Amino acid sequence: MSAVLKSMTGGAAQAAPRHFLELSDFDAATLRQMLDLAADTKRGAVADKPLAGKTIALIFEKPSTRTRVSFEVGIHQLGGHAIVLSSKDMQLGRGESAADTAKVLSRYVDAIMLRTDSVAKLRELAEHATVPVINGLTDVSHPCQLMADVLTFEEHRGPVAGQTIAWVGDGNNVAQSFIQAAARFGFTLRLATPPELAPPAQLVDWARREGATIELTSDPVAAVRGARCVVTDTWVSMSDEKEGGPTARHNMLAPYQLNAALLQHAAADAIVMHCLPAHRGEEITAEVIDGPQSVVFDEAENRLHAQKGVLLWALGAG
Repeated sequence: MSAVLKSMTGGAAQAAPRHFLELSDFDAATLRQMLDLAADTKRGAVADKPLAGKTIALIFEKPSTRTRVSFEVGIHQLGGHAIVLSSKDMQLGRGESAADTAKVLSRYVDAIMLRTDSVAKLRELAEHATVPVINGLTDVSHPCQLMADVLTFEEHRGPVAGQTIAWVGDGNNVAQSFIQAAARFGFTLRLATPPELAPPAQLVDWARREGATIELTSDPVAAVRGARCVVTDTWVSMSDEKEGGPTARHNMLAPYQLNAALLQHAAADAIVMHCLPAHRGEEITAEVIDGPQSVVFDEAENRLHAQKGVLLWALGAG
């Protein structure tokens, strides 16, 4: 019986929805289950159209290329139907609360994906939804990206546990999800950032309490030395007005550019990741992102497969 019919007829209470909000919400085994489902979908080893009859609302309060296309295509390939909404399409963009939006959409759709600046809005939506809510990006995390990154690393270099991954640049939302991932997948994470753009101390403390090895430095060479994977991200994105605006951020981050000279300090077989969009000549050089060690476009493709795994897990269709 659907959620709508249960609410109208007084049916038995539903189990709590399987939200996908933060990697820290899950144990390693559950995240592995999602990655296994992702790998299964990539090689065609899942039932045909497992999401047939399912409708997923995709809400975008921020522009998107990879998140929108990968979710929309993935839902279609799994047999479901996607409804794409922007803030200007919805009363959510005109002052309606996330709580009311969640209660209404839960009566129409089977899951909701939200891409927003506001982690508070995501959490309010999840608190009041009776269907799964998926974090498509907030100002503090990007867990779908990290699922794709782990999938990509393991396709190219085998199990990520025990490996060393280096992050260079801004301690932004993707970096913060890397910290959570280190705690759940068992790799060492070295982060080289300007002190002013370091990741939140409470998040690092949490990860270390969970057993993660997190190394913080302001020296990009020290972070990259011997790493099997080097990751960077755009310098001006979610937080482009922090620390004096884009020009000040560029000046602060210039020593952290991922270029050939820096990459020489990594392991000889190191791979390079970037979640895109990239700005060649700023956070990364064309020589590196378009070079033989880059797996950036495999990483982008794996957003599609990783999110299929998340959707199948969230909807109990795997």
